[in-house]
Amino acid sequence: MTGYIAEMRKLVGHRTIMQCAASIICLDEHGRVLLGRRTDNHLWGYSGGSVEIDERVEDCAKRELEEEMGLTADGLEFFCVNSGPETHYIYPNGDEVSNIEVVYLCRRYHGTLRPQESEMEELRFFEPAEIELSAISPPIRPVMDRLLRMIR
Repeated sequence: MTGYIAEMRKLVGHRTIMQCAASIICLDEHGRVLLGRRTDNHLWGYSGGSVEIDERVEDCAKRELEEEMGLTADGLEFFCVNSGPETHYIYPNGDEVSNIEVVYLCRRYHGTLRPQESEMEELRFFEPAEIELSAISPPIRPVMDRLLRMIR
């Protein structure tokens, strides 16, 4: 962990902090959804992370996609804001957050899939029918539920 959140953790320890995040869900030309198995909880999720001080949310989302999955977004489409009690989460290391997440869809991207070893165990495109919400990281389940209802 680096940047703003790491600095905040030095001050507050594991106490709950509000975390502004930006994320991208990649869809391929066949309508499949790109997900990565997280190293912290071993559940599936899309790319995303904390917005740094003065960083635009779109730039954060693009940065996270490149860092975590090796892809460069060629276009973003606003999808939703994920916030509320469902996004309150305690990470396996004990850090507690209340997330406010801006989520984008990306249908145009380039690069070579490459998981960031510190965050993703593996990357995989899923057919929508294959995705079980119970296998998705808890704070992003509302987003995935909404996406699946839209594309199934």
